[in-house]
Amino acid sequence: MSIDRVDRTVVTEERTPTAAEAPLATAGQPPLPAAAQPVAPSVSQETVRTDSQHVTRTSPGGPEMTRRIIVLVFGLIQIVIGARIVLLLLDAREANGLVSGILNVSQLFVAPFVGILGKDSLHAAGSVLDVAAVLAFVGWSLLELIVLWAVGIFRREPA
Repeated sequence: MSIDRVDRTVVTEERTPTAAEAPLATAGQPPLPAAAQPVAPSVSQETVRTDSQHVTRTSPGGPEMTRRIIVLVFGLIQIVIGARIVLLLLDAREANGLVSGILNVSQLFVAPFVGILGKDSLHAAGSVLDVAAVLAFVGWSLLELIVLWAVGIFRREPA
């Protein structure tokens, strides 16, 4: 928990009427017109008021932290699958260590979706459209939405 302190100073000027500015009237006589009243120099009083305001910020609760972790994990899975789709479309060399690593890691997440459709990939001039990977991307995204919905049930919002 972090506490932020905000201090602010407010300066206000208030004009206080003097005894000479009060309407002069005696018993039975009407008050003097404004032109006939004596003029006194105005006296202003400066009041300085300092307010301190403490703002307390707390860390997110359990359900919010769980939601953030779920979004992070599924986001990483979607990035790996998306990189697989792009690398296969661009006909990247599988002999490269980085390309090979991404293809091997992404195969773990694409494997459950292989064989759902009649063709798992489309080939054209060396490029490959991995249909199973596209299906896996959609499937993992739907699974993420379902898990977030389930976590959202237990989230309490202030009324």
